[in-house]
Amino acid sequence: MKKPKWVVEKERARKDAASETVWLFGLHAVRDALENPRREKLQLIVTRNAADKLADSIAVSGVEPEIVDPRKFSAPIDPASVHQGAALEVKPLSWGTLEEVCIGAEAPRVLCLDRVTDPHNVGAILRTAEVLGASAVIAPRHHSAPETGALAKTASGALERQPYLRVRNLAETIQTLQQFGYYVLGLDGEGEVTVEEALEGRQNDPVALVLGAEGPGLREKTRETVDRLVRIAPAGAFGSLNVSNAAAIALYASRRG
Repeated sequence: MKKPKWVVEKERARKDAASETVWLFGLHAVRDALENPRREKLQLIVTRNAADKLADSIAVSGVEPEIVDPRKFSAPIDPASVHQGAALEVKPLSWGTLEEVCIGAEAPRVLCLDRVTDPHNVGAILRTAEVLGASAVIAPRHHSAPETGALAKTASGALERQPYLRVRNLAETIQTLQQFGYYVLGLDGEGEVTVEEALEGRQNDPVALVLGAEGPGLREKTRETVDRLVRIAPAGAFGSLNVSNAAAIALYASRRG
C-alpha cells in the first residue's frame, strides 16, 4: 500500500534532521561546544596554534583533532569566516519539549522570534537571553535562523547554554504558552502601552515577548494571537531599533518593578 504524501514528507524530514550537522568556527564557539557534554561532536579541524590554545577543552571533549596547515584550512566553511584556526562539526542541540523548558522557573521569561532570519541578530538575542535569564528563545523551524557557525560566533557561547527551540508553528506555540499561564506581549510600534505599563502588577507572572523581523514586524496572525501589543517608548521622534536591541530592552523592562 502506498504511503500518504504527508507520511512520506514527515519521514523525509525526520531523516534530514537526523543527518543534519553544523560547522562551528572560532576559538570561543569551538571551546564552548567542546566543553558542552550535551553537544554531539563529530570532527575537529584545527591549526597547531589553535590546538595549543584549545588543549584543555580538547582533552575534556575526548575528540581527536585533525591538525592542518593554516594555509590549507580544509573545513567546509565560508573562506571569509574568521575561524581563528578552529572548526568543529557537531549535531544540532536538542533542548527537549516546550513544556520541559518553559515550565518550572520562578517568574519565567521567554522570547519568541517571528521570522527573524539574520543569524547575527539571533546570536545576539541568545546572548541577551542568557544574561537576563530567559527560559528559552523560540522560533519557527522555517523562516528563522538555524544553528550556524555565524550564529554561534555572535552568541559568544550562549548557543551551548541558552535553550533555542525551533517549533513547527509559532502561533500554535504562543497559544500553548498561554495555556501554560504565560502573558504574551507582542512588540509593535503601534502598541498602545509600553512593556512596563502592560506588566504593572504582573511582574511575577510568566511572560513571553514576541518580536518580529526588522521591516515587516509581526505577522498579522501573530498580532492576532498575542494577548497585547506593546511598544518601547523612544526618547525622541526616531523610534526604530534593531531587533536584538529591542529584545534586550524589552526583556530587561519585563523584569523591572
